[in-house]
Amino acid sequence: MVMLFTELQGELKTNEPLSQHTSWRVGGNAERFYRPKDKHDLANFLRQLPANEPLLWLGLGSNLLIRDGGYAGTVISMAGTMQALDIDGQTVTAEVGVYCSKVAKQTAKHGLSGAAFLAGIPGTLGGALAMNAGAHGSETWQLVKDATTVTRQGELKKRPVSDFKVSYRHVELPETEWFVSATLELPVGDADAETALIKQLLKKRNDSQPTNQPCAGSVFRNPEGDFAGRLIEQCGLKGLQVGGASVSPKHANFIVNEGNASAADIEALIELVRERVEAETKVRLMPEVHIIGEHA
Repeated sequence: MVMLFTELQGELKTNEPLSQHTSWRVGGNAERFYRPKDKHDLANFLRQLPANEPLLWLGLGSNLLIRDGGYAGTVISMAGTMQALDIDGQTVTAEVGVYCSKVAKQTAKHGLSGAAFLAGIPGTLGGALAMNAGAHGSETWQLVKDATTVTRQGELKKRPVSDFKVSYRHVELPETEWFVSATLELPVGDADAETALIKQLLKKRNDSQPTNQPCAGSVFRNPEGDFAGRLIEQCGLKGLQVGGASVSPKHANFIVNEGNASAADIEALIELVRERVEAETKVRLMPEVHIIGEHA
């Protein structure tokens, strides 16, 4: 369906290959792909979309598997846009396109603590807000004071934390609203100590995770009282392969694209790992990655 838009300031494409915008480097095409200039341009774009148009919001494309048939709707990309970051005392205001690693490093530089864990999260603040991303015992929403959303009608709303239902790797927004920015409140810390902690956490990540291969972060949620990676490794599944996708020998809760994987390979491997782990341990692992789109 051809759509006509007026006064757009961002970048609009059709039939855009989503493999170029996901960290697994797989996925079919998006019918429409829009990268807004700023939040006002985003609001203008949303107001012009049909009310029933499917929408997918994309940051750096980690924690996401888009199927080979692509996405029948509009993808809104925050990568490389909406990256304002302001630090005033203990208050940090950041737009959803800011990289998590930048939030960690800039807050540390300003002598604030509590955000170091974000350095190892391979995505944008928008993604971290949407899934309550966490690591090393900390979670994104422990830092949030309020968040601004945009509605399907292009209305910007500033909402307190109490408006959101937050749980492990999940956040419920009011229907048809999406994050555009957030205000974080951080305690005062020591800049040198925080910077050293970030370096330590990044070294640990690089030593234990396949950061040099296309992957999407942790594939499965940790079951209560245990670790998904431990269960997968216990079942002898490191190195297990379907097509061009394999369970990383470096970290069992990571599936990597060996270079020629399809989204179907990755999805089949996710299901195979779940089946094997459940058969051996009686634990049914739940995917942390979101699987979206059409089969080829």
